[in-house]
Amino acid sequence: MESTIVSGQWKGHLGRGLAPRELQCLLAVAQGMTAKEIARLMQITPGTVANRIENAMYKLGVHRRAALVAEAMKRQIISPMCFVLAGLIAMHSMVADGDPVRRDRRAPERRIAQVRVLRKAEAYELHS
Repeated sequence: MESTIVSGQWKGHLGRGLAPRELQCLLAVAQGMTAKEIARLMQITPGTVANRIENAMYKLGVHRRAALVAEAMKRQIISPMCFVLAGLIAMHSMVADGDPVRRDRRAPERRIAQVRVLRKAEAYELHS
């Protein structure tokens, strides 16, 4: 039977190519934690955390942290536990009243004020 490690909203599967401590570091990286935060959580030094992350990147053949998380998801080493929440959000956006592509923006007053200043400057040039 395959065992798992749960950290925050992520689940990691042991026995798929990464050591348990590498998997713990990977799960923390997937949550957006820095090496110092991971070190505090695991009670090890930030250098050890960096080594474990580098080992995981080497094993998965990637060079960046984001690529590490993506490759681990692709190989089903880790998986987010929020698929249900994502599905609900997607369904809500499809069913919600109003414009589905609506974006909240700042009031256009700022742009109008800039145009007025430019036009005043042009008017001064015309009168000179």
